[in-house]
Amino acid sequence: MFRTLDRYVFREVLLNWAMVTGVLLVILVTYQLAEVLERAANSRFPREIVLTLIGVSSLETLPILVPVGLLLGIVLAFGRLYHESEMAAIHACGVGLKRLYGPVMLLAVVLTGLLTWLTLDVSPRAAERVQELRAVASRDARFVNLEAGRFRSLGGDGAVFYAASVDEDGTLREVFVKRMRGDQLEITTAARARHHVSEEGRLHTFVLEDGRLYEGVPGSAAFRVTEFREQAIPVRLTAASFDTSRLDVRPTSQLFRSQALADMAELQWRLSQPLMALVLSFMAVPLARLRPRQGRYARIGYAIVVYFIYSNLLTAATAWVAKGVVPPVLGLWWVHALLASVALVMVARK
Repeated sequence: MFRTLDRYVFREVLLNWAMVTGVLLVILVTYQLAEVLERAANSRFPREIVLTLIGVSSLETLPILVPVGLLLGIVLAFGRLYHESEMAAIHACGVGLKRLYGPVMLLAVVLTGLLTWLTLDVSPRAAERVQELRAVASRDARFVNLEAGRFRSLGGDGAVFYAASVDEDGTLREVFVKRMRGDQLEITTAARARHHVSEEGRLHTFVLEDGRLYEGVPGSAAFRVTEFREQAIPVRLTAASFDTSRLDVRPTSQLFRSQALADMAELQWRLSQPLMALVLSFMAVPLARLRPRQGRYARIGYAIVVYFIYSNLLTAATAWVAKGVVPPVLGLWWVHALLASVALVMVARK
């Protein structure tokens, strides 16, 4: 039965975890906002895709925040209880460390279940979506807000487009278009042009007015010149492509079936995130204990050091498995065993 003390400790840990994770998420989103805006400015991404990129990128990296947020949330919650002498009163009532693990591990198990879903399913799909959005944005950027006085390469057939000026209504003035049709070169000049986009966004049509078309084979003097009142030049975009060989975009089910060292390392890395949250939660309770007259935040530094050591060991172990330095059977599990052993020693000493 969940008693009053259990509910009290559970609420303290939950509120502190939510606060820490929220702050870390805001910092992460702010950093990603600056990165995405810089990339969007350099690659001229459409405006509507920027916010989508930020949201999907946050889902991709959210599994990293849950373990550290849980560790710091427990340390902060217990630090307040120790600092305000509430923990001394709890111990005076005969409640030991073992009892306090109940609400802490309950929250840890719930968050570990959520983290497992994020790591194994949501994060890979979010990473794939980010790559897809960037590829589509880079492909479409050349057609968005065509600037005057700049040559642009359009489509996959080597077509080059130029406009001397652009009116407020989008009409292009003094247009030049060069493209190859097999061995034949086509150069088109026009007084003005309009740009139309199909509903699915894959077909862009430039309607040129009052111009001339020069057709011929490069190196030959036989060129044909045709004057026209209106001519349409369709440009069909190729399908946006991105690097599907990246490990972070591969479905977890595919990693389970693979025997490649890199795939096994990536799979163990994904499985390590929920396990890391459990180990850190187990270690956080004795780590948060304060001596008399210590400040409430005295153990935060230790918690951060523990997280960075744990995280860096996992990163190194992942690279060692991928390179064959460490056998997959040992993999990343020795890191969890090492930190769990340290946590057990800490609990035994308390």
